[in-house]
Amino acid sequence: MTEAILLVGGKGTRLRPLTVHTPKPMVPAAGVPFLTHQLARAGAAGVEHIVLATSYLAEVFEPHFGDGSALGLRIEYVTEEEPLGTGGAIRNAASRLHSGPDEPVLVFNGDILTGLDIRALVRTHETSGADVSLHLTQVTDPRAYGLVPTDGTGRVLAFLEKPQTPEEIVTDQINAGAYVFRRSVIDTIPAGRVVSVERETFPGLLAAGAYLQGMVDSTYWLDLGTPAAFVRGSADLVLGKAPSPAVPGRCGDRLVLPTARVAPDAKLAGGTVVGEGALVAEGARVFGSTILPGAVIEPGAVVTDSLIGTRARVGERAVLTGTVIGDGAVVGAHNELREGVRVWCDARIPAGAVRFSSDR
Repeated sequence: MTEAILLVGGKGTRLRPLTVHTPKPMVPAAGVPFLTHQLARAGAAGVEHIVLATSYLAEVFEPHFGDGSALGLRIEYVTEEEPLGTGGAIRNAASRLHSGPDEPVLVFNGDILTGLDIRALVRTHETSGADVSLHLTQVTDPRAYGLVPTDGTGRVLAFLEKPQTPEEIVTDQINAGAYVFRRSVIDTIPAGRVVSVERETFPGLLAAGAYLQGMVDSTYWLDLGTPAAFVRGSADLVLGKAPSPAVPGRCGDRLVLPTARVAPDAKLAGGTVVGEGALVAEGARVFGSTILPGAVIEPGAVVTDSLIGTRARVGERAVLTGTVIGDGAVVGAHNELREGVRVWCDARIPAGAVRFSSDR
């Protein structure tokens, strides 16, 4: 297998304000755009040619990755004039493929961090003779996902909507967002309109008698669709829990990129990343967080499980837990921000304006 389609057209609305100025796959995770990790893992698995299916902020991708040669790949870009859904995006990108009708094409979503054995998925596809093979993962609580039951050989039996009652939970297997298509099957997806591969293409193929094979691989898997998940994914990459050949440094408790400055008495742990040109000042403590390029963490601030946007500033002795600070925003000194708070790009919070305790 030498070809793949990577779906990177989503608006990333659940990740805002991180995605106001940056498409979701280009938000840095472990020091590089998240997409870099996916491209590097695909290349390591033998993929040579990748078509990026772009839409939202499409102009950002090519200036960064170019023709892909820096990653040992050949990258092409296809842009949707209007969003076409996952199936429509696959069909739209297929014009750039060179595979023969029976050859395998890898397709994967641009917001999944996974340790999937890509070569094993391709082998499963080829040995089974399936029309489409799907990576399935097992989750403890499948209520938030569509279920994919299989028989004893791994053949897909159905695609079930999110279960509403305990009786509807017939399996803990879910669609993990990576597929191998027989090239000719992609051509059966309707062109020029919105198509959901999950809700229309796969159920339709099954109803028509096509052979869909599932491969359960329960190594590391994380949907990076929410800010909390994205921060966790970045930390796991730094810690080495999630595999990637693209982490720009040794795995460990912290990753400090070139030109970043960290005071000698500042404490960094839990997979924290400090981006280029960022500053972590005296006495600051940062745990499990991502500090994007040019951001400033002032003296004595405590930042936990949070993401601090490009050129943002966290004031002296501010305490942030589970928060997202947009690009260019300023959180004044002595503020306390807790789980779920999102501060929009370029916003200003005056010193001591938000408190959960009675004193400073």
